This record gives sequence, C-alpha cells and structure tokens, in this order.
Amino acid sequence: MAPVGLRMMQKVSATRTFAKVAPHVIPAMDRAVHRLTRGKVLLSARMLPGVILTAKGAKSGRPRVTPLACMPEGDGSWLLIGSNFGRPGHPSWTANLLAHPAAEISWRGESFPVTARLLRGEERAAAWQAALAFWPPYATYQARIDREIRLFRLTRG
Repeated sequence: MAPVGLRMMQKVSATRTFAKVAPHVIPAMDRAVHRLTRGKVLLSARMLPGVILTAKGAKSGRPRVTPLACMPEGDGSWLLIGSNFGRPGHPSWTANLLAHPAAEISWRGESFPVTARLLRGEERAAAWQAALAFWPPYATYQARIDREIRLFRLTRG
C-alpha cells in the first residue's frame, strides 16, 4: 500500500488543474535546481525518479534540455512516458526523440549518451502495464485524451 503522501500526490497529479499548471512550473524549477546543484538534485525526483534529457530539436537540430519523470528498469534502461500530463498534444521532446534518437541524459548527477526507441505492440503493452503499476495517474492522463501516449525506452550508448 502506498504511503499517504504518495497517494495524495497521485490524486493531485491526476487533476486537470495540475495538468494546466505543472508543465509550466515543474520543468522551470527542475532546470534551475539542477543547474544550481551541478546535476545532483532534481526537485520533481522527490515524487518520481527523473532525468534531464538533452536531445536535438526535431526541426532545428539545436540541443533541447527537458527535465522528465522516468521509470528506471532493472536492466539499466529507462522508460520515458510522453503523457504531457494528459493534455491533447504529444510533448515536443517525443518528436525530438523520433527525429533524433541519439540523446544524452543526466541521471543522479552523471551524464551519458543514450539511444531512444519508441515502443510498439506487445512490448509497448507490457511497458504500459509496468508504467501504470509504477504511477497510476498515467491511466487518468490516457483516459483524458484521444492520442496514444508515446513510450520510449532509453538505453546507454
């Protein structure tokens, strides 16, 4: 059973108000704190594990830095969920990874190259079930929108 604070945060994060406010506030706070602590602290990681993704812009090719929640996997890979807090469009970082799968992440103060792969079919279905067990509000986000939430697996290299 989840601790009371975690259950409360899951309820709050599933609200439409959170979906409107969080995309503007949380990444800005994460970028600032991450920069000030030289990559050692990510505020949102107090709620969910997180990475700082640096990927080339899909159109511009310029580096785009995005703090993201992630789901670490037992084999040393990471699952990124393009939920966009249950808002209609895909988050821009997903288009960046589709166009340029070679990226970099900062994870627990260490930066290294990764390769992103969009999950499909049975592999996506299994990852989606794991993501729902990890953070149940993803189901609320998916129920709110018509698009299928993109899932990416990041592997070192």
